[in-house]
Amino acid sequence: MNAGPSVMGIINVTSDSFFPASRVASIEEALTTGMAMFAAGVDIVDVGGESTRPGADDVSESEELARVVPVVQALSAFGPVSIDTQKEAVARAAVAVGATVINDVSATLAEVAGELGVGYVGMHRQGDARTMQVNPTYTDVVAEVSAFLDHLALRARSAGVTKLWLDPGIGFGKTTQHNVSLLAATSELREMADRHGAGLLIGTSRKRFLSDLSGSGLPVEERYEASLAANAFAMMEGATMVRVHDVTAAVALRELLERPAEEVIA
Repeated sequence: MNAGPSVMGIINVTSDSFFPASRVASIEEALTTGMAMFAAGVDIVDVGGESTRPGADDVSESEELARVVPVVQALSAFGPVSIDTQKEAVARAAVAVGATVINDVSATLAEVAGELGVGYVGMHRQGDARTMQVNPTYTDVVAEVSAFLDHLALRARSAGVTKLWLDPGIGFGKTTQHNVSLLAATSELREMADRHGAGLLIGTSRKRFLSDLSGSGLPVEERYEASLAANAFAMMEGATMVRVHDVTAAVALRELLERPAEEVIA
């Protein structure tokens, strides 16, 4: 494991993920992409076969299995792989062929991870892919998300999960202001995670709220700099893992932030 925050690289074995450049269309392409990510210094590659972007359609269990299992099996020979899924059968099948972490946006698979003895990322989401961006509402988004993750951590630990990360779910059932508030509260959320001996995962890469903040409606292809800035803030404020599309930049950023100040200035 590298020093500093871990970097999780994204591979989407889908045709409709919100960032086209993250999509792969074949096992061969996924293997090439994943090997390049490991060579660049990522700590884990996250493989998903169902888009969880706002408004995304569900993918059948059989289709998701066909998409991700061969990719996970192939990539696991080269480094740690996580499976990004909401489906128990897909999580089990991916772990059986080499996945060492279940990345779960639904927060329903903690018991599965505990049973299988693998790491678990549990995320907060209000609603599901079809409803989550339809007027998301909170009285205090930071307090409510923190309380949810606190309870999820207790559940995961009770289920036997030993390697645990908590994810506030930026972009999942939140307005731009909610997302900004959660990102600004990274250090507070880290303190909550620390109480459970858990890590804190922050995922802001290329997301729409970054475009909203720019005031100019940046398309996803033009959110590179904003993503890098959000990752820098998250790392400096205590995130223990960032989930990113632009892996080379994220690894370089981590290395820069880990260098003593006098070396950076010199």
